Amino acid sequence: MPPNAYRRTEHLRALWPWLPLWAAAALLAIFSHGPMPLYSTRTLAVAWEMWHHGHWLVPFNNGEPYSEKAPLLFWMIHAGWLAFGVTDVWPRVLEVLFGGTQLVLLAALARRLFPDRPWVARAAPWMLLALAYAFLFGLQIMYDVLLAVWSLAALLCLTRTGTRDEPRWWLFGLCLGFGLLTKGPVMALHVVFPWLLGPLWNDWANQHRVRWYGRGLLAFLLGFAMLLAWALPAGFSGGEAYRQRLFFTQTAGRVVHAFDHARPLWWYVLALPLLMFPFSGWPRAWVALAMLRRPLDAGVRFALCWVVPVFVTFSLISGKQLYYPLPEFAGAVLLLAGAIALLRERHPALASNGWLGTWPLALGGIAFGVFLFVLPWLVAAGRLHGAWFDTTAAYSRFFAVVFLLLGALLLLRSRGEMRRLAFAGLLGTLAINTLFTLTLWPRYDLTPTTRLLGAADAQGRAIGYAGVYEGQFHFAGRLDRPIVELHGNDAIAAFARAHPDGLIVTHPSRLDAAAVRYPLLAQPFRSTWVVVWPATSLADLLAGHRPPEPAQPTRVFPNPDGRARSLP
Repeated sequence: MPPNAYRRTEHLRALWPWLPLWAAAALLAIFSHGPMPLYSTRTLAVAWEMWHHGHWLVPFNNGEPYSEKAPLLFWMIHAGWLAFGVTDVWPRVLEVLFGGTQLVLLAALARRLFPDRPWVARAAPWMLLALAYAFLFGLQIMYDVLLAVWSLAALLCLTRTGTRDEPRWWLFGLCLGFGLLTKGPVMALHVVFPWLLGPLWNDWANQHRVRWYGRGLLAFLLGFAMLLAWALPAGFSGGEAYRQRLFFTQTAGRVVHAFDHARPLWWYVLALPLLMFPFSGWPRAWVALAMLRRPLDAGVRFALCWVVPVFVTFSLISGKQLYYPLPEFAGAVLLLAGAIALLRERHPALASNGWLGTWPLALGGIAFGVFLFVLPWLVAAGRLHGAWFDTTAAYSRFFAVVFLLLGALLLLRSRGEMRRLAFAGLLGTLAINTLFTLTLWPRYDLTPTTRLLGAADAQGRAIGYAGVYEGQFHFAGRLDRPIVELHGNDAIAAFARAHPDGLIVTHPSRLDAAAVRYPLLAQPFRSTWVVVWPATSLADLLAGHRPPEPAQPTRVFPNPDGRARSLP
């Protein structure tokens, strides 16, 4: 066999079995229910409005230029729609492809950074696919997994290969540019510190600092030139208000004083156990990190130069969300895998100590399985009550078996501890997602409301929304016109006068007598309700008048059989 063919075969073998395992789990999970409001539905709404109205340069949301994001993800969705038709299937498959690419890039990065420790390259993708939060968030049709792909690809360009020590600067600049076109200037934050701190982990950078920083700066200029090649014409096309938000308000507002998602300085520190679960419950991982001592591998130094300063920077930024540092999850597992590899070499007794194994997670899984098994008795006896408990009781014993078996798997003591933990983590997360689909998804499924609004829009009837509209109806309803945001009773009254045949959507926390008598439809959504009213009926109620009796009773969703029920 020729050497190149042999190397390709070895690379393909290295993907087995973690890549097909992850792909099967991701496809099963992402298609177990519809796109999630409000994350996925908003992205689809923007893509749909751009597609439907021919806005290829400027993203639009509810009739207005959308300055929150750059357009690359929307363009990729459009490419699939052009080939396969407009459905939500392609965007979901696209997210699975992004996630698989992220795992492959991480394995390649680990091979280059730890050439003398091949265990790290084998372990890192297993560890990343097991992270519960990253897996569940990867089911959302959003920008951050694609951003992680471009971040890993850019950082891979900075590492040495078997034939070249100097980074491939033009590829680094292109990957940076594609990341900037995915989510804007925040892309630079995900790659700038490994470049700035290059001499600490890269021997070539230490020996050729002028070329490292000079050519790196040119690569950054190339990336930002790609962003400006879109942003400048888009800014002039979208108008003055859009241009102001695009170039100034969005980024500066989140960094200095967040207009959205403001959190305290220490918020990410408290979130770390959740973000790194299940490895945050593995004692050996904590011991491995605590035992890190010089000399450190170039890969460990790279991971520290990447993860630590980005984590500190995100903590200092006012606006915070759990998914903002998603690209750094790969860096975190790279650091963890490198630390465990060093522990195996330098402290073999600790690397095999049973007290540092996965038993805490095993006990947690068994305890959760026992809880699920006795849940039907607790609900029947009235000891537990609530939407989740009541609906879960019908399925809980099936899932109890799953978590009892996973707990037993984690109690085993033999080689392959990390892979058993990753396998159990992936299957446990998939089980939780399936349980959510069977129990709570009906409280997130806006199909009944969407169908009603889609029919009204097709008839030319105006639609208003009491409060801030997040795009949750536009794609699934294939709406052609914007939904009017209504703030206050006066705005509702004015809308009803202007559109007497229009509809208004409200979000009450509970249904009162009027909300089951006069609306067209009411359905639960999360912990509240979505109610669709004839505009004149709602305006009459708010004005203290009695509306005319509706021609048909209100449809209230859902019944236990999934159908609507009517209330007089």
